[in-house]
Amino acid sequence: MRIIFMGTPDFAVPALAALVEAGHEVVAAYTQPPRPGGRRGKELTPSPVHKEAETRGIEVRHPVSLKGADEQAMFAALEADIAVVAAYGLILPQAILDAPRFGCLNIHASILPRWRGAAPVQRAILAGDPTTGVTIMQMEAGLDTGPMLATLRTTIDRKTAGELTGELADKGAGLLLATLRNLKVHRPVPQPEDGVTYAKKIDKAEARIDFAQSAEAVERQIRAFMPAPGAFFELGGERYKVLGADVAEGSGAPGTTLDDVLTLACGTGAIRITRIQRAGKPAMDTADLLRGRPIPAGTTLG
Repeated sequence: MRIIFMGTPDFAVPALAALVEAGHEVVAAYTQPPRPGGRRGKELTPSPVHKEAETRGIEVRHPVSLKGADEQAMFAALEADIAVVAAYGLILPQAILDAPRFGCLNIHASILPRWRGAAPVQRAILAGDPTTGVTIMQMEAGLDTGPMLATLRTTIDRKTAGELTGELADKGAGLLLATLRNLKVHRPVPQPEDGVTYAKKIDKAEARIDFAQSAEAVERQIRAFMPAPGAFFELGGERYKVLGADVAEGSGAPGTTLDDVLTLACGTGAIRITRIQRAGKPAMDTADLLRGRPIPAGTTLG
């Protein structure tokens, strides 16, 4: 098939690679424009999809908008059979949705209609969902409202957002190929009207650990924001990013250390931090931090 690929972050890369390796003709890759990055944020850094497409000799396009008539004409001129979208980052106007012969398919990292929107992986972890998955969806004008062609489930367990995103990216790539092989016999199924939830974009302020929550909720918060933006607390005006933690026994005023190994009281229960990172320092096990920077019992964190 002649395919236009539209994606930006690491989540989208396995699908792009799978399409090429399966013998499909990817005629162009649309992605977000290069952003400031590198040392001191002065170098423009191409997206992961941009880099992957270039290594495979695929034309890369990164318009800031698809609303203009010229951009839409250039898109239509590719005469694609289908467009595959995975965390692209731009709203697709109706003219774009209608241009490919079989429309646009989206790889979405949840079982729709639960967690429509920008941050389905993080929201599923924060909510304590036992399972999540991937949906291949026929795109329409609404936000993740289109009919479903295929789904695949997986357990969340104690996976971080990074681990779960990587798993869903790989599963989504495989599910996409299976869907394309049977595209003519697939019957898109409308999403259920019940169970709709929205996964709003993550605000960095949400990463500040709220120790007034239960210990289980704090542990989920830490996993949901790992690796980015990183759950954190402050002590002595310094920010500490928490990279790993276990639910523990204990009680006390929320945010107060209960011992000398960084066990912290929560609204109910306690959390023991196992891996941590000081601002501007490398990540380390908590025991290594405490040897050089003791945090005694009774300390109240910000």
